[in-house]
Amino acid sequence: MQVKVRKSEMEGNFQAPPSKSVTHRALVCAGLADGKSVLRSPLLCDDTLATIEGLRRLGVVLDVKEDELIAEGGRLERPQREIFCGASGTTLRFLTAVCCLVGEECKLTGYKSLMERPMKPLIDALKYLGVECYQKNMIVSVKGKPKCGEVDVIGDVSSQFISALLLIAPLIEHGATIKSVTAVRSEPYVFLTLDVQKKFGVKVESFGDVRFEVPSQRYRPTTFKVEGDWSSASFFLVAGAVTGRVAVSGLDLKSIQADRVIIDVMEMMEIRVETQGETITVRKSVPKPIKFDVSDCPDLFLPLCVLCARADGVSEITGIGRLKFKESNRVKTMVKCLEKMRIKTIIEDGSLKIFGSKPIGAKINPFNDHRIAMASAILGLTAEGQTVITNAECVSKSFPNFWRVIKGLNANLEGVA
Repeated sequence: MQVKVRKSEMEGNFQAPPSKSVTHRALVCAGLADGKSVLRSPLLCDDTLATIEGLRRLGVVLDVKEDELIAEGGRLERPQREIFCGASGTTLRFLTAVCCLVGEECKLTGYKSLMERPMKPLIDALKYLGVECYQKNMIVSVKGKPKCGEVDVIGDVSSQFISALLLIAPLIEHGATIKSVTAVRSEPYVFLTLDVQKKFGVKVESFGDVRFEVPSQRYRPTTFKVEGDWSSASFFLVAGAVTGRVAVSGLDLKSIQADRVIIDVMEMMEIRVETQGETITVRKSVPKPIKFDVSDCPDLFLPLCVLCARADGVSEITGIGRLKFKESNRVKTMVKCLEKMRIKTIIEDGSLKIFGSKPIGAKINPFNDHRIAMASAILGLTAEGQTVITNAECVSKSFPNFWRVIKGLNANLEGVA
């Protein structure tokens, strides 16, 4: 699929899609709870569908309705074949941990790009807990149940390793203590995990972001409403800032989600932002240059690149080291996109400098990275000439309706039904 984007003035309101991060966590908690849980407004996209299918193979009964999902969990069984995780890092890491609760050998796999992403810190932690676990080429193998104890884990590569351990720790006999031996990056995602667990009746004692004591306990089935997604909504808030006026509803200003800080970033850049209840309205502004660290909110890197490309001066984004482990090497890929659109960049000392100016339309290959496609499209709405996004369907990984939504907000697109 190829989408052509032309300069547009965005105008309108839209409801933020449900949170992908929260949906993943709620699915796992519902799958581990004894009984029937109802997830209201879950996000259905490539990544969460991979988690749904993986849990089904592990014996969880999941019935997807129009706007809710009913889960019958608590009884895991050995999957009859490999669990295919697609391109979802969250699915692979969370379900690798969940497979330990089965006791028998389970195997997980996914697309080549996924299986090249880091897994060793999680595998090492599971081994320390007594699980037979290894990765060989395209397969992760898990066998045996984890034992009680204190386990060290590296937290500066991905917070998902800590979250994966937290999700299974309540079901380990006598519980477990999880300790990060490094600074935790993407720290808000760990506390998002704890927040979802709490709503399923699990209590964890945390000591800052480096030590978590989890007693043995059961997940309780519940009815759970998935909140709006700040990560996906950030692209539309940015679109309002650089093209016109966009109002996004369904966002919790008190959310634990890491990408809620997009509001703080916009205020720092002197962008016109209005909040009323759960609706945020952003109007076209001339962003001021900024220096900002994305260590704890890596998914904001791409929307921030768009703002910086349109800023009145030179901006610097720091904390970008782990972005090479995403769906693509996001720094390298985004730099290529920016330079194709005649935006000057410099990478030095672990940071990216972006020289704000007027972009020129170009043909963009997002390298199958959903967020690269979305960021390039928003920047293309401000560019002179036509911007062509190839492999545009890759947005289905997190936001299947992305193209229809921006077209409905007055974006000048071709190739979208």
